[in-house]
Amino acid sequence: MKIAVLGGTGLIGSQVVRILRTAGHEAVPLSPSTGVDLLTGQGLSDALTGADVVVNLTNSPTFDDASPAFFRTTMDNLLAAADRAGVGHAVILSIVGADQVPDLAYYRAKVLQEDILRAGPIPYSIVRATQFFEFVDAILSWTADDRTVRLPATPVQPMAAADVAQAVADVTQGAPLRGVRNVAGPDVFTLDDLGRITLAARGDERTVTTDDNAGMFAAVPGDVLISAGDAVIAPTSYRDWLTRQA
Repeated sequence: MKIAVLGGTGLIGSQVVRILRTAGHEAVPLSPSTGVDLLTGQGLSDALTGADVVVNLTNSPTFDDASPAFFRTTMDNLLAAADRAGVGHAVILSIVGADQVPDLAYYRAKVLQEDILRAGPIPYSIVRATQFFEFVDAILSWTADDRTVRLPATPVQPMAAADVAQAVADVTQGAPLRGVRNVAGPDVFTLDDLGRITLAARGDERTVTTDDNAGMFAAVPGDVLISAGDAVIAPTSYRDWLTRQA
């Protein structure tokens, strides 16, 4: 198949392109650096000509109240161009539990993206993943100083970006789900314990303090960021991944 991958030069997209090419598909990475801008629509129609599948892995540049407008504009542009080009399958990457965290603007924006896709003219698939291992350092940095990292005891079930990419590629090569596939890592942690494991593995002597008001994930209720039992469980454990990063 010819598969257009928007955001195909990013963390997940570049790996999806590589997996699809290895499987024998013509996977074409699309981004502003290749002359395709999903926000303005520049180059999009030409890029989707002849494509069997389009995968949208682009992301809002901010996590704030501006993110819904980004997803509305980019999805409207994508679906209009894909419909004109006769694309038969559209795939997006979203977040496990996104619809259960209305207090976070970014999660509301991802739900909006899903809703636009569902209501659109293209047969679709939604892959919902848990948080990426690769983002743990950024999460720790939000509420850290020289001696302490403050983190809530929010349960999370993170996974490796490589496993996310594999899940997206698997769905992309199949028939449209016309629904959601959840994917998650093999282990559940509280976010504060995840911070302690991370710092210990790196020889970082800062102390992790449990603070249920600290950082973006403090707004997440209960255990909505872990799989509900219906997820495909990825193979890579966080401790093994940390060891390989050392």
